[in-house]
Amino acid sequence: MKSVFQENVGSLDQWLRFALGFVLIFLAGTGVIGAWGYLGVVPLATAMFRYCPAYQVLGIHTCRRG
Repeated sequence: MKSVFQENVGSLDQWLRFALGFVLIFLAGTGVIGAWGYLGVVPLATAMFRYCPAYQVLGIHTCRRG
C-alpha cells in the first residue's frame, strides 16, 4: 500500500530538524526559553516522518528522487 505522504525531507534536512527540535525542547524543559520551545515537536515530527507539509505546498524536495 502506497503512503499518501511522499517523503520530501532529505537526510541532512532530517538530522538538522532532529537537532533543532531536540534543542528547543531541551531549552524549554530547563526553563532557558519559554513554553514556546515545545514547538520543537514540529521539526521532530517532520524529521521522523520525513514529510513536511510546507515543503509540499511550496514544491520543495530535499531528498533524492528515485
